[in-house]
Amino acid sequence: MTSIGEHKKKIKEHLEEIEDAIDEGIEKKPITIGFHCSACSIQFLELYLHVINKISIGKIVKHDWFKKPKPEQKKEPLIERKLNVNFSKKQEIYDLIYKIEEERNILMYGKPVKNQIKEILNNFLKLKETFFGLFKNENVKI
Repeated sequence: MTSIGEHKKKIKEHLEEIEDAIDEGIEKKPITIGFHCSACSIQFLELYLHVINKISIGKIVKHDWFKKPKPEQKKEPLIERKLNVNFSKKQEIYDLIYKIEEERNILMYGKPVKNQIKEILNNFLKLKETFFGLFKNENVKI
């Protein structure tokens, strides 16, 4: 069970690892970028949903629920089937997490090129700014 304090602690650690990877050179650290951007995105989402009381403290959101739905897909997206909640900037947040998750496995297990690493990092930084704005509105400090 992850408390709000634990989420904040984990987010800080992920952000430190991402900063260290940027300082060292992202092309040297694709696994670090892929893992920590993905994991931190989910921590941001869980923390925000806990803060606005949309999910209980014990609820866990899994990164693999963010498989981007295909245009012809008739079923609801997996994330909607697993976590049917509404909140501010939901579509913007989900779209950014979809983009991060699309590149995650390439960075972690494949042979990514610098543009792929930059793309996941840029999407993560947009997501971070979005959540920091939402956290500010809720008087939550990371």
